[in-house]
Amino acid sequence: MTDIPPNPNTGSEDNSAVSATATATAAPDSGQRKVAEASAQLATLAERINLALIGQEEVVKQVIITMLAGGHVLLEGVPGLGKTLLVRILANAFAGTFKRIQFTPDLMPSDVTGHALFDMKEGKFRVRQGPVFTNILLADEINRAPAKTQAALLEVMQEKRVTIEGRSHPVPLPFMVLATQNPLDQEGTYPLPEAELDRFLMKVLIDYPSEAHEVQLTQLVTSNTTDDTLKTDQSPLMNAEQVQQLQSAINQITIDEQVVDYAVRLVRATRNSTAIRQGAGPRASIALVRCAKVNAVMEGRDFVLPDDIKAVALPVMRHRIVLSADAEIDGVDADEMLQTLLEKVDAPRL
Repeated sequence: MTDIPPNPNTGSEDNSAVSATATATAAPDSGQRKVAEASAQLATLAERINLALIGQEEVVKQVIITMLAGGHVLLEGVPGLGKTLLVRILANAFAGTFKRIQFTPDLMPSDVTGHALFDMKEGKFRVRQGPVFTNILLADEINRAPAKTQAALLEVMQEKRVTIEGRSHPVPLPFMVLATQNPLDQEGTYPLPEAELDRFLMKVLIDYPSEAHEVQLTQLVTSNTTDDTLKTDQSPLMNAEQVQQLQSAINQITIDEQVVDYAVRLVRATRNSTAIRQGAGPRASIALVRCAKVNAVMEGRDFVLPDDIKAVALPVMRHRIVLSADAEIDGVDADEMLQTLLEKVDAPRL
């Protein structure tokens, strides 16, 4: 019997095919591994916050989504629900800087951004940076300050820079503003203008905890302390550089064009409803996609589904629409209107 020599060309093609298959297999495995690692990190972060902020799991998740999407969040709820505590624990979870501004009617814009001072010894002006130069900024009761002071945040929230005496100064990265406001006490408050509201990636509503969670919280607070504070000074889970790396990794998450189209159609539907006097702008479409990517990672996926868009739709769009007078008279709120649109706009089937 005659031996048949191997075909060198065939062998080369087979090897190339095997190599290509191995590369194609390795790439998804590598991507999925990174997503799994990121998902685990975010789960650990959420767990730490939930240990102190009991019964607010959805709120915690939305704030984490905002941070990883590189945005800012407006926290709304009555006093005593842990808005400030949430911000403190989040700031403590990574080795970045944290500053707080208590907004009051007499607060000036320069108290937020900083100002230039004349140095008598050196004979020149020196810039004194304000509390806005930090990684995490808590703007407590932001609606207590007039519009002029609130406007001091517009530039830094959008561009991550502050202009003082004609010169632009970058703030540390990552940078995030967490603003709080009380929806009940309207005396002595100033409504946030639409331009400022639109710069918040999410508006997160904090409601009362359930009875079981309130019992658990009461036991936790009264068993170890004589006041209403909880210990938050734990070792950081990540540093500022790791947060930026997570943000960059999430930007690489795959999203189908049909899902992007679905997000845009949802936003555009707010402009065509007779019950909505002012619909959401293009920033809402961008925010939906960015937040949906983080939501997918938190769910352990490296691709975005229409359900991810739905999961973040209310906090992303509730502060970007203005209802008509008839809708307000009928007692319809923004969440109910958006829920109706979610049911009407067809989601793609992937």
